[in-house]
This record gives sequence, C-alpha cells and structure tokens, in this order.
Amino acid sequence: MKTNAMRILQRQGIAFETKAYEVDTSDLSAPTVAKKVGMDPAQVFKTLLTRASAREVFLAVVPGSAELNLKALARATGARKVEMVPLKDVQRLTGYVRGGVTALGTKKPLPVWVDSSVHNWSEIAVSAGARGLQLVLQPEDYLRATQAQTAELCTW
Repeated sequence: MKTNAMRILQRQGIAFETKAYEVDTSDLSAPTVAKKVGMDPAQVFKTLLTRASAREVFLAVVPGSAELNLKALARATGARKVEMVPLKDVQRLTGYVRGGVTALGTKKPLPVWVDSSVHNWSEIAVSAGARGLQLVLQPEDYLRATQAQTAELCTW
C-alpha cells in the first residue's frame, strides 16, 4: 500500500522505511504502536490536532511516551489559548482517521509544531496516513517535509 504521505516523501527525495503492524481499534495509543513496531515510545511520534480558534488549527507532533502541554503549544504558536480538536472533527479537518493522522498530506496545509525532543533521535516513526503503517525517517527530513517548527511541547 502506498499512502499520500509516502508519495510526498518520494517526490521530495526523502528516504524512509515503512513498518506495518496489526491494528487493534480498542488501543490505538502510541506506546502500543511503538511496541508493535519494535521502537522506543519516545521515538514514535503521535500527531495531534489542536486549535486556538475556529480558523487557527495546528498539528502538534509529540513523542508517544509524553503528553502534549497545551500551554507550551500556546506559547510556541503565540496563541492565547490552545485546545484539542474534538475527535469528531479530526477527519473532516485533516482527511485522516484517529490512529492514522499524519502531518504529511492533510486536506489543507496546517502549521506543524514538533516537540524539540525529535532532535534526540537518529530516526523517528510517524503515521504513514493509515492505521497499521508507520514511516521511519530521519528527524531533519521529517521537519523539512512538513515545514515544521520545533519547541518544547511536552509534559513527561
């Protein structure tokens, strides 16, 4: 299977590997995915949809072993307040379902913020845009492909 995220990386000449895993819809958590693909949960990044207002929507990409700190994201983005987007709105805004959200190839381009711990790794895993499939690539390539900015976004 080739996803839009893979096509985007290929067009940009970015090397990546894919890791497939069996999906359990009752547990789509990043630590579970990390275990299934044989990687450290801090190395498997989850993509979360947040908003500062109806028109200001951001993707926050954080390690699977951490929690997004909404106040830290608000500081980084310059927003007064940031909140999680309700799950019922995620697919409409991104084109992806929970467990398959990626910053690569969203319906409309969205600002992407990645936790600065991304620099601690020589490779990271992110969703390939489909449940059961992860992309493994170098952090610098991911940041370039998503035009992301980095900041300390997590509570450990």
